[in-house]
Amino acid sequence: MHLLTLIFGIVLLPKAYTLKCHECVPRTSGTCTDTTKECPSRIHQCRAVRITSYAGGSKLADVNMKTCALDKQCAEGSVNFGISRTVITSKCCTSELCNTEHAPEPIKSNPSGNKCYSCDGQKCTSILKCEGGEDHCISATVNIGGEKTTVKGCASESICSNKVNAQIKGVIAGEMTCCQGDLCNSASSTSTGLLLLVAPLGSLVMFS
Repeated sequence: MHLLTLIFGIVLLPKAYTLKCHECVPRTSGTCTDTTKECPSRIHQCRAVRITSYAGGSKLADVNMKTCALDKQCAEGSVNFGISRTVITSKCCTSELCNTEHAPEPIKSNPSGNKCYSCDGQKCTSILKCEGGEDHCISATVNIGGEKTTVKGCASESICSNKVNAQIKGVIAGEMTCCQGDLCNSASSTSTGLLLLVAPLGSLVMFS
């Protein structure tokens, strides 16, 4: 009998220690209501994440979400294509229903000293000064309306790694490659005109 109790205790222990977190996944309206979610495992934390997009210094989108997350998903980063810049901020915690507040707004960043090529019209020969922690150059192929085009710019290490790769892929909606070193994302031409990478923001509501 004692052995059976011990076995059931071992089996049920991982479940007993999982956190409950606020979950808030915005729909197409951009708003959401907090609900309670039990995390799938003991290694999950509670997370609040904010994804903010800018163009020409103006804020174009500000999406807030809450859910359970793994430690590697609690990263922050930004991707800058010159014509638009998207910043991800996160706030994670490890107590019951602790993700009450939204993630903080991005702070104003200074030039990082790195330079990358960016696209302007049909050419990708413009030189972009990277900001904040953007220490990589990025090239992305996107598909808009069935037509592929190339965009280039700056990105932080977390964007180029698997840490926030899922979130930013929802913004880019296409393949991307990264490199380190000034102007390492070589200049080239692109088949279409200027692309504002804000249309795919609606897909951000699907991320967890």
